Amino acid sequence: MNVEPRPHLPTPGRRPGGPSVWRGDGFAGGCVSLIVLLIEIPVAILLGLSLSVRGWGRADDLSGTPAMDWVPVLWLGGFTLGVLAVAVVFLRSAHPYAGAVQLLIAAMALVFTITAWHEEYERAHPAPLPTCPTRAGTPCAPPDPVTDR
Repeated sequence: MNVEPRPHLPTPGRRPGGPSVWRGDGFAGGCVSLIVLLIEIPVAILLGLSLSVRGWGRADDLSGTPAMDWVPVLWLGGFTLGVLAVAVVFLRSAHPYAGAVQLLIAAMALVFTITAWHEEYERAHPAPLPTCPTRAGTPCAPPDPVTDR
């Protein structure tokens, strides 16, 4: 069996003397980044509106400490992970500027996620009442809104 070596054919991704197909085109990356950004902005606005309207219906209970509401944290965290996934796709497809813009948006979304978590944590874990000066060692009762009119 006589096998003659064939000349090495260039692969489509690496042509000698030509640009690599795997390198991202700056214009195409910018256009795709702009389109994704124009999709993310209404999603973020809709998410913010729905979470703020959701908070209006919450009644402040004075009878006890409320449970921590994880819905805003999970929704904002999901949005953050979605933006981060888009950033990874851009960076893997050799669009560094589009990926950098998405990383900045993911960082801002992460700040909002951490802020929402902190607000919910503070609401669910209020500070303890100060000790009452008239009764040694016992906490003062919160003012009753019905009798303090």
